[in-house]
Amino acid sequence: ERAARAKALELLELVTLTHLAHEPARVLSGGQRKLLELARVMMADPAIILLDEPAAGVNATLLEVIIDRIRDINARGITFLLIEHNIDMVTRLCHRVLVMASGQLLSEGTAEEVARDPRVIEAYLGGAA
Repeated sequence: ERAARAKALELLELVTLTHLAHEPARVLSGGQRKLLELARVMMADPAIILLDEPAAGVNATLLEVIIDRIRDINARGITFLLIEHNIDMVTRLCHRVLVMASGQLLSEGTAEEVARDPRVIEAYLGGAA
């Protein structure tokens, strides 16, 4: 139990939430809860982490913290699978991007490559490329 508590505190420090360590999760903002979720999953020593829209409902300041923490964790050798509509976040974090629409793969490549793909533009912006 001591080791788990020490690891939890270390992970709270990683996600910049040590000042809230004794607060119930219900008092955290949406962005702080997403950081807490990241710390929680790290308790299991994962090889891969799936994040479903981590930018949704998060203010710009906390979004920067989330992006920085994802980079820090990725630098430790942990892979991320990110489902996200925030193109800025995708561009800043993802090495490889797959774009889907209606359950079908539309495009695959770097963020810049898929952003120029006429099929992606049509599906998500509704205009001709």
